[in-house]
Amino acid sequence: MKMEKTKKAKICIGIACASALFLLVGCMNASQMTANAAKTELLYNSASQPSAPVETDAAVPPTDAIVPQTNAAVPPADAAVPLADAVTSRVLPESVTISLAGDCALGDLFGARDIEQTFDQNGPAYFFKNVKDIFANDDMTLVNLECVWTTSNERVKKLFNIKGRPEYNQILVEGAIDAVSFGNNHNMDYGIQSTEDTLNALHEMDMPFAINELRGIYETESGVRVGFVATNEFVESEAIRAETRRNVEMYLKSGIEWLKEQNVDLILACPHWGVEMAYYPNDYQKEMGRKCIDWGADLVVGCHPHVLQGLDKYNGKYIIYSLGNFSFGANRNPKDKDTMIVQATFPIADGVVSDDAQLKVIPCTISSVQNRNDYCPTVATGEKGAAIIQRLNEFSRPFNITIDAEGNVSQ
Repeated sequence: MKMEKTKKAKICIGIACASALFLLVGCMNASQMTANAAKTELLYNSASQPSAPVETDAAVPPTDAIVPQTNAAVPPADAAVPLADAVTSRVLPESVTISLAGDCALGDLFGARDIEQTFDQNGPAYFFKNVKDIFANDDMTLVNLECVWTTSNERVKKLFNIKGRPEYNQILVEGAIDAVSFGNNHNMDYGIQSTEDTLNALHEMDMPFAINELRGIYETESGVRVGFVATNEFVESEAIRAETRRNVEMYLKSGIEWLKEQNVDLILACPHWGVEMAYYPNDYQKEMGRKCIDWGADLVVGCHPHVLQGLDKYNGKYIIYSLGNFSFGANRNPKDKDTMIVQATFPIADGVVSDDAQLKVIPCTISSVQNRNDYCPTVATGEKGAAIIQRLNEFSRPFNITIDAEGNVSQ
């Protein structure tokens, strides 16, 4: 359980690759990636502000050749137990629970002001007020941040651009959210400056995040270390799809391998994939989900389709194909407002975290009202909650997964 409005968890954010790291898979392909980029490793305590990334002109070495830099932001000596000692001396609880929610577009489409007006009128605590009790009483909450927070006006030419103000980072703080996946098709909607502005806004809150070569590690108050990697598979151009998928697999596989080397207890793979508005995963989602588990992920957490998709289980580990939208400012009134929070509880015995997760679905709607989107996700109860569970059972039937009336998942 997290302390109300106080995060005592240590956070380690892995390798950040300055300019080249932030390229969107799909907006720029491998041949366009810059060869020379900055490298930094940030290690800091949540009670202190991280220092700015340290830049170098040296060529980027292979991922497995990177070692921690001595000039990274390091917490005071008494702020953290050295990893080697922590692993052998820590006392862990009986389990750890991670809450997972979907696409959070905490910004507006080009020309709109819906989120801006809602924020100004109601404040940052408004957006997650109806689910905060859930997030505040777990060990970790992770959502997909699908927007940029920036003052840049350099809009990338594409169909949808989602942008908010940097101070919207307080929405996450007030909502008891602990970490974000940022590997999606909107993380550079207003140019590279918008990406950097967003990451700076996350740094200001000591919020761990993952995007491409940057992998996040969140340490719970009880000492469980959860690593995660995130990248984007969605592209609009069929011409670069094959190359994009090669890059996606590289990011996910190398990220999982790196997290293993950091002695994390759990690894989450967060691919942004699939077809928008499709209720069933495509073949590549199913293939990639299994690959992630084969590479060492303990749970696969998918986003992008903007609707719910089914749950799957492979080699004893779950795949969530799509969490759907959550607080989604890029659509004023979507026809399908069903969504969910998935809570993954991992048992712990003798100080070892088991990868045998117990999943529970909490049915929700993306809005507290049905006639429009008020950007305030709300737990669905009664007939509405039962209907969402029933739909999710339909989507999960091809994978022999069942969700009971209480939301408990089994195969």
